[in-house]
Amino acid sequence: MPTQSIPVVNLKDFLAGGERRTQFISNVGKALADIGFFALEGHGVDSSLIGQAYGLAEALFLLPEANKRRYEDPKLKGQRGYTSFGREHAKDAVAPDLKEFWHVGQELAAGHKLEAVYAPNTWPEELPEFRSVFSQLYRQLETCSLQLLQACALYINEDAERIAGIAVDGNSILRVIHYPPVAADANPQSIRAAAHEDINLITLLCEATAGGLELLERDGSWRPIQAHPGQIIVDAGDMMQNLTNGFYKSTTHRVVNPDNSRERRFSMPFFVHPRSEADLTPLPSCIARTGGQAIYPPITAGAYLQQRLREIGLEATSADK
Repeated sequence: MPTQSIPVVNLKDFLAGGERRTQFISNVGKALADIGFFALEGHGVDSSLIGQAYGLAEALFLLPEANKRRYEDPKLKGQRGYTSFGREHAKDAVAPDLKEFWHVGQELAAGHKLEAVYAPNTWPEELPEFRSVFSQLYRQLETCSLQLLQACALYINEDAERIAGIAVDGNSILRVIHYPPVAADANPQSIRAAAHEDINLITLLCEATAGGLELLERDGSWRPIQAHPGQIIVDAGDMMQNLTNGFYKSTTHRVVNPDNSRERRFSMPFFVHPRSEADLTPLPSCIARTGGQAIYPPITAGAYLQQRLREIGLEATSADK
């Protein structure tokens, strides 16, 4: 496999136990505390399923615009179904991102106590396999993410379920993104995804069909990251940073425009969210590790998400309503 620019770990080591498990926990914790990113192999997500999903993603976004717009409901604040091109922008960015996307969210069994909390998913009628493939992919990514969150907790000497527990049946989102060829009349300030930090606990990026992902180094330079086949790119988000009082870093990253403006890019990040009532107040153990003072505020995951949806243009502010 080509050389990776960030630390690489293998989930099979965590599952093996013993010294391999201990080393995996150490490698993951150090990576998230240092640069906030690592690449994951042996993740247990079916590679053929990922391939099927990317094929369906291409078919979805090449549907006529009118067809896609049928699945866009502003009342859902971009949390389910289709979000049209140019509607979202990074926090504090002046120009929209050059992308359109589709969201698949949590689905719980009938009678589950949280069943009414989550909006039902929207599925494209034109692609009958879409629901089955993306539902399976969601579950496999969710299983993988909970194992990673166990490792994150163990590295800071918390109980294995301290972070994973708040993400069980959480408000996680599988985002299917299309970055079309860059139009000649595109806003010169727009790039595919402007510099931002993810809001959630961790993000799992299932490969991608083209390059462009970069993370911001502490010296202000940008480090390219390749989503190699067989690897999932993992990064920590703002909720994890808040919960750990900055011990785990939510690192700024972006997706730059290609040298070849005719090149499309598809990607599928899985944003791992807690349940809305989860308390993200900094953990005392992490306050002790980071100087003894709480740097981040007490807040619930639900309140944090609503704040960010306003900041990125997916929820109207009081002035816009």
